Amino acid sequence: MTNSIPHTNVLIALHNLIENPITDLTTSEIPDCFGIIGGPPCQSWSEAGAGRGIDDKRAQLFFEYIRILKAKQPLFFLAENVPGILQPKHKAAFEKILAEFIALNYQVSYFLLNAHDFNVPQDRKRVIIVGYRNDLEKKFIAPPIVTPKPVLKNTIFDLQDCSPAREKNLTNGSTLKIANHEYMTGGFSSIFMSRNRVREWHEPSFTIQAGGRHAPIHPNAPKMLLVEQNKRIFVPEKEYLYRRLSVRECARIQTFPDDFIFKYRYVADGYKMVGNAVPVKFARHLAAQIFHDVIKN
Repeated sequence: MTNSIPHTNVLIALHNLIENPITDLTTSEIPDCFGIIGGPPCQSWSEAGAGRGIDDKRAQLFFEYIRILKAKQPLFFLAENVPGILQPKHKAAFEKILAEFIALNYQVSYFLLNAHDFNVPQDRKRVIIVGYRNDLEKKFIAPPIVTPKPVLKNTIFDLQDCSPAREKNLTNGSTLKIANHEYMTGGFSSIFMSRNRVREWHEPSFTIQAGGRHAPIHPNAPKMLLVEQNKRIFVPEKEYLYRRLSVRECARIQTFPDDFIFKYRYVADGYKMVGNAVPVKFARHLAAQIFHDVIKN
């Protein structure tokens, strides 16, 4: 079997970034590797979206992932997606995906995990699917929950002097005292105003989404007032406190280090990059477990 593991040193090879769509890639373009990690698009399974599931072309990219996995046969794989993939209406499609993984000679397990349990200061539930190649004779078990759990106060309280984006939500760029510490301006949709979007300092953040229009409100603001079903308003005398979290604040909540700089022209693109990412510390806990199981031992 290929891809045997050295027991002393692990060699990490760096490869050029391939920017082509996965549908255009031949398996020969992808180097042999110890593992494959990917996050097939989540919109098809999202509870907030249309929920087309496997009938959506984006969801079918799961099978492109499987195509590459079959060709490379790495020691492990990890796939991440939103909780919506576990909805009853997607049960048959999800079971088919798992069966495809199992048919490639992998011991497969999946867990619904909250990143807040793994040093991330936000509620962010994700389905994590991990497979270990059968010859390893092991099965992935989720790492233990970490305590105490971080909250907003010990994450972003020190970030001051936040700047609004420039006209048309263009970035302030190098004029910012703290890189990416700027927030999108503009109105709030009726969907946004249908729920409270403020978490207090002693709480974890709401999920950081891939769009500035959906960014949570800064915890300096009081919680929004319910005026009728599916309609909330800002506390009138304190409306000046209701600003979106900045791109840097969202990045902190996603546990990116401050020296990780996001490059963009429009602030919306900054939120998109941050929100589409897997939280760094969450990924680290998963990686450490896999390293312990597959590489170190």
